[in-house]
Amino acid sequence: MSKEQNFISAVVYIKDDNQGTIHFFDKLNGVLSGHFIQYEIVAVNANCGDHHLSNLREWAKGIGQPLTIINMSLKQSHEQCMNAGLDMTIGDYVYEFDSTDLPYPEEIIWKAYQTAMNGNDIVTVCPKSTVGWSKAFYSIFNANSDAAYDLRTDVFRLVSRRAVNRAHAMSDNLPYRKATYAACGLKMAILEFDGRAGGKTDERFDLAVDSLAIYTNFGYKFSLGLTGCMLLAALCELAYTVTVWLTGNPISGWTTTMFVLTLGLFGLFAILAIMLKYLTLILKLIFQKQKYLIESTERL
Repeated sequence: MSKEQNFISAVVYIKDDNQGTIHFFDKLNGVLSGHFIQYEIVAVNANCGDHHLSNLREWAKGIGQPLTIINMSLKQSHEQCMNAGLDMTIGDYVYEFDSTDLPYPEEIIWKAYQTAMNGNDIVTVCPKSTVGWSKAFYSIFNANSDAAYDLRTDVFRLVSRRAVNRAHAMSDNLPYRKATYAACGLKMAILEFDGRAGGKTDERFDLAVDSLAIYTNFGYKFSLGLTGCMLLAALCELAYTVTVWLTGNPISGWTTTMFVLTLGLFGLFAILAIMLKYLTLILKLIFQKQKYLIESTERL
């Protein structure tokens, strides 16, 4: 079988909590070496111990394949780590592996490339079943997003260099890569496999809040709905007050007053919290010049 001429890059996020790192790299290298003439593997070390890194270095020497290890400094988000790896790649197509879990058959890695050759700039690989908070989050996100494609829980994706350049043209920082890909206007395809995705990073809640604020109008709709509820409650309270006055049976107004004050303060603080979140994101995206911090880079 003749091998593909396109240069392929693979960015892999590694952490201490996964014991199957070497097994994953073996499977990935087997697929890439079997189908491509030229390829590179970039491992982003978020918080990996010396033992895991030593094993990875020995593995790279054993197969004779160049491996780039990016050692991140300090604690940074999953998206920042993956953006650092993405900026290091030079391939025509880039695989983005958010973890070294393998809940999917390795053949689907090659199938993703074949799907990209059918005119798709973004190919995302997703499990057929999604439950829990992830399903609820994506339902809310897709209902409030103007992107051409819906987002789903995925395990990895393959993007063309054109998609990477388009995403960076839309924003200097990529706080949520797959949301940017879905909104970039290029064709996207979805591959499904039987099974479920493994655990993701610990900062999922912060990422969910940030992505809803940046890529959807959920905050505006929520504040508008909350304002409507407050207005409805105020009208009900006005009707109650008029009814009591007309019946001539006035009662102590302390309970009513406290109810109105509590409801009003709740709505006020909820709207202020949404405003502060948006202001924080604007400050971060505009004034934060450094997208991520790298401690060192190793080319093996």
